[in-house]
Amino acid sequence: MQSSLLVGSVFTSVLVGAVALIVGLFLLILFFVLLRYGKLWFQAYMSRADVTLASLIRMHFTKVNPHVIVQAKIMAAQAGMDINRRTGISTQRLESHYLANGNLMNVIHAIIAAHRASIELDFDQAAAIDLAGRDVLDAVKTSVYPKVIDCPDARRTGKNTLSAITRTGIELQVRARVTVRTNLGQLIGGATEETIIARVGESIISSIGSTTSHFEVLENPDMITRNVLKRGLDAQTAFEIVSIDIADIDIGENIGARLQSDQAEADTRVARAQAERRRAEAVAEEQDQKAKVAANRAQLVLAEAEVPKAMAEAFREGRVNI
Repeated sequence: MQSSLLVGSVFTSVLVGAVALIVGLFLLILFFVLLRYGKLWFQAYMSRADVTLASLIRMHFTKVNPHVIVQAKIMAAQAGMDINRRTGISTQRLESHYLANGNLMNVIHAIIAAHRASIELDFDQAAAIDLAGRDVLDAVKTSVYPKVIDCPDARRTGKNTLSAITRTGIELQVRARVTVRTNLGQLIGGATEETIIARVGESIISSIGSTTSHFEVLENPDMITRNVLKRGLDAQTAFEIVSIDIADIDIGENIGARLQSDQAEADTRVARAQAERRRAEAVAEEQDQKAKVAANRAQLVLAEAEVPKAMAEAFREGRVNI
């Protein structure tokens, strides 16, 4: 009986020791977890950022920087954004974008800026723009504060003005400034600034080329900008054209007169060449006639030489009576 009690007491002691060991290990692990992530979790909790301690532990194993996630979640929560776990900017969505090598803080800043400016931009759209290689924050800033582009861009083309020619042949050197803002709906896959500059430059040259006189352009330069804006040059681009302003117009060369002068000079050279050809043909014809005359004279001499022979022959044969 005593041995049974002794065995039971030993078993109970072992069981209590095992439970105490497990509890001790659990408390030790919990201590280290709180020591490492407790401050972050408490910061998120006080900011109502809805970041659980389990999520912070998971980030450790998925190689996600928890400081970035917590900071982004706090910023979104404090800005009044939707951080619902199903429909809003959830912790899992932030982790996914971070693991995709996206610029998470840039995306959050862009969403907050768009929200403050009453621009429609959700997290999925901003993350897609960021992963596509575009600066989503700069795009939002350009939507709020339109950007001015020089046309032509001297940094890209090395030219400061566009050269356009009216119907009268007068060259006009034009410099325009295009005000654009970002079209977030077409930012992915939309054409860049280079396309806007090329389209605007082509349209300005075409519009000036259809005018009757350069005086018409100088008197009313906004006529050109109105014609250009009607063409919808921002289609399929990442920008929306706000305005096109003619910054400067200078009168260049009289291209028409120069072309006419060149054409007249070319016609003169052609006429001279044709006259020279006709003179050469006449000289050749004269020489040919002289050669024919010489040939005829030679034949005449030969014929005259045959007359004495014929007369002598006639005398010998007695056909001629003296």
